[in-house]
Amino acid sequence: MKACYPGSFDPITNGHLDIISRASGMFEEVYVLIMKNPKKTCLFSEEERKNMIEKSLPADMKNVKVKIGEGLTVNEARRLGCGAIIRGIRAVSDYEYELQIATANMMLGHEIETIFLIAKPQYSFLSSSVVKEIASYHGDILNLVPYQIAEEVEAKFAK
Repeated sequence: MKACYPGSFDPITNGHLDIISRASGMFEEVYVLIMKNPKKTCLFSEEERKNMIEKSLPADMKNVKVKIGEGLTVNEARRLGCGAIIRGIRAVSDYEYELQIATANMMLGHEIETIFLIAKPQYSFLSSSVVKEIASYHGDILNLVPYQIAEEVEAKFAK
């Protein structure tokens, strides 16, 4: 079965990478879908985010592909032939939001399951927003994002 892992990934974090790694062991193929969220203003362009994710993936993770999605996630999942949508849960507040989205997706695409992966404890606080805030004050983000992209993230705040 194929699965997709949608998100804005602005930027990808070590928590995202952990979810991708775990999903890649569970599914034949995993598509990391860079989706537009009208409620968010992104720091990086879609192409920059795609390149950062691709740089961050270990060479042995050959069943993971990165795509830029459009529109509804459930439609992208269907278009790619995915039977599952992967979502990461860090806290109870994530669950409430994700449950709403999963229920809506169920109504739109009953053939596509949503699978929640619980964040490992060391990533339970980690989000792209936290990374951007720390980087904006020139704090150390090396343990928060893949090392391959740390300088790229820091460079956005160098000015």
